[in-house]
Amino acid sequence: MTLRFGIDLGGTKIEIIALDQGGAERARTRRPTPRGDYAATIEAIAGLVEDMERTLGTRGTVGIGMPGAISPATGLVKNANSTWLIGEPMDRDLEIRLDRPVRLANDADCFALSEAMDGAAAGARTVFGVILGTGVGGGIIANGRPLSGPNAITGEWGHTPLPWPKDEERPGPACYCGLHGCVETFCSGPGLTIDHERATGQSLTAEAIAGAARDGDPNAQATLDRHADRLARSLAVVINILDPQVIVLGGGLGRMPHLYDALPHLWNPWVFSDRVDTKVRPPIHGDSSGVRGAAWLWPPDGFTGLC
Repeated sequence: MTLRFGIDLGGTKIEIIALDQGGAERARTRRPTPRGDYAATIEAIAGLVEDMERTLGTRGTVGIGMPGAISPATGLVKNANSTWLIGEPMDRDLEIRLDRPVRLANDADCFALSEAMDGAAAGARTVFGVILGTGVGGGIIANGRPLSGPNAITGEWGHTPLPWPKDEERPGPACYCGLHGCVETFCSGPGLTIDHERATGQSLTAEAIAGAARDGDPNAQATLDRHADRLARSLAVVINILDPQVIVLGGGLGRMPHLYDALPHLWNPWVFSDRVDTKVRPPIHGDSSGVRGAAWLWPPDGFTGLC
């Protein structure tokens, strides 16, 4: 097999990319996700692979980035916001349908892997890839491969409590996971919006808040400052535990340029070190990182690093 196919299974669209052995893009296409229909989702994925193989005239490996994960305990999908996937043996069904091994990983792991292979963190031994969007997720790459554990929840820092909380941050907003004060409730896009509304009475999107701050609105700037401070404290815990060489910020909030100047100064007091050399960078591949990382779930020929 000379090609590496990557598939990004999203809630509204399924995208496929073909990479050659050097990581160069050969082709890309997408189709709508058949929401609520598991069998149709399997067929849509298989159809994309088969169409791509007919177009390019060769078979390839298949890697899939998905919301959620395969439970090591049951072999079934768990923690997926595309709820029609939950409880299904998705990897096994795809292997039968495509007649080959298939590798699945959480979409945050795929994002991190893409940026570690040939993106903003290329060459780094340890990488933490952050998703700051509707939720807060993360993926850990060590020696070029995704790090996984017995619970398939590696990198789920969004469901840890906001560290070193101030009095006004306790107990924190309710989280859908059943707890209060999770990092996700403060640092996600909706968390930013809710915090601004709580402080000002204005209901604005994260993008609108950032635009208002650029236009000189002090209330919008104060909201961004609170968000950056909370994000810095949260990432300081990651640095204390993982000590990554590079942190890459993805998702919609990862496009806010002020974070790349602010975070290295804000997290210093919370990191247990005389100085902090961790780099924080925007993704090179942007919205394409998920689908590229899915392709890289099959490593280059001869690569032996496994975690």
